[in-house]
Amino acid sequence: MGVLLCGALPAPVAVAAPDVPSYAFADDVRDARAATGTSGAVRLEPGATYKSTLPAGEKAYYRLELDDTSTTYVSVTAVPRPGSTPAVGDGVSVSVQDAHGANCSYESATIGAARSPQPVTAWGAREIMPGKGLCQDAGTYYVVVERTDTGTGEGTDDPWELELAPVSEPPLMKAGATGVPEAWDSATPAPPTGEPVVRSGGAGFTAATAVEQGVWRDEVVPGETVFYKVPVDWGQQLYAVADLAGGGAGAGSSSPSSYVVDALELTLYNPVRARVEARGTGYGGTQKSASLDPVPPVRYVNRYAPTDPVNSVRFAGSYYLVVHLAAQVADQFGDGPYEVTLRVGLAGTTQAGPGYAGRPEPSGIFGADSGFDQGDGSTAAGDDSLMTVVAVVGLGTGTALLLFLGAWTLTARRRASAQIRASAQNPTA
Repeated sequence: MGVLLCGALPAPVAVAAPDVPSYAFADDVRDARAATGTSGAVRLEPGATYKSTLPAGEKAYYRLELDDTSTTYVSVTAVPRPGSTPAVGDGVSVSVQDAHGANCSYESATIGAARSPQPVTAWGAREIMPGKGLCQDAGTYYVVVERTDTGTGEGTDDPWELELAPVSEPPLMKAGATGVPEAWDSATPAPPTGEPVVRSGGAGFTAATAVEQGVWRDEVVPGETVFYKVPVDWGQQLYAVADLAGGGAGAGSSSPSSYVVDALELTLYNPVRARVEARGTGYGGTQKSASLDPVPPVRYVNRYAPTDPVNSVRFAGSYYLVVHLAAQVADQFGDGPYEVTLRVGLAGTTQAGPGYAGRPEPSGIFGADSGFDQGDGSTAAGDDSLMTVVAVVGLGTGTALLLFLGAWTLTARRRASAQIRASAQNPTA
């Protein structure tokens, strides 16, 4: 995640900063037992979120049942044990494989140069793409998750908890261009200024705090990871900067040579939790800043780009800004908390969505379902059902009312006739 600096650096010592919030799994998370092979692999349903456990030195298998029209993404967030000291290369790899064992995709994510225990996220995909011969058929696929342990970390033999989030993206109603537009403003914009608004970050993707363009401030303790989400529409361009203030509450004395590599990390993820880019900065006790490189406007055709970050900025929705303050900051500079200011900017003109031929799972993940059309102005099936119920209820109510009025009128007439007959029979009454 961070940049590895060459040179002899002392091995960092794991420090458990006080009251470091643990990773927040989804409230409706489902348990998914990790299988050691394809036999017995638990099925993952797009739109649901799953919690699992990955022992050190093992692979975990999960199953997908896919059609031949939708693209499926699966993000895996691995959570190391707080207080451990992972090695630079420790992390997870995620691949999606077909029934013949061929890789549809492969990605890995590692802890980084700071060696600070933190959630790391990698993703896999089965993409339906023109001209791509592999993994295009309907059938059974497998998500394979593996620890990339180097064996040099401390306290990394413990199992890591996993959060898995499969997402299904439907095809478009009309086929569009498959080439990536080359023209986009890659100049680094000036970060937003102004008085910061205090906004505490969440402790996980599903608990991410919603922010928009502006300046936001939080207090973060060493070892903590905070999550923010920014709604980015089609055609919009996101940029962000994270500033780490000098010193911190309870900061202890430090030598002039005190320094933490990649003390502050800022990572951008797209709506399916695929990493777009990451930036880290070291910390020596004075203020530092980590700035993301400019990314292109959100466009469907970005998926046809050969590399990230363009490839990952492929759909509208909530983009995640994740900030981590290395646990080793506590050892060098005190327990904190430390002020972190997040500057978020949005540029570009909002455009219409590409028009999907169905609903993504989970619904609404790509903005407002990105122009999903019901077809020729007709009402969706769910609305049809609702209108049918309303019509039936309305018809029943009207019929009941008419029957009541008819019965009431008939009763009144009978009572009036009875009174006339009684009067005629007994005129003195």
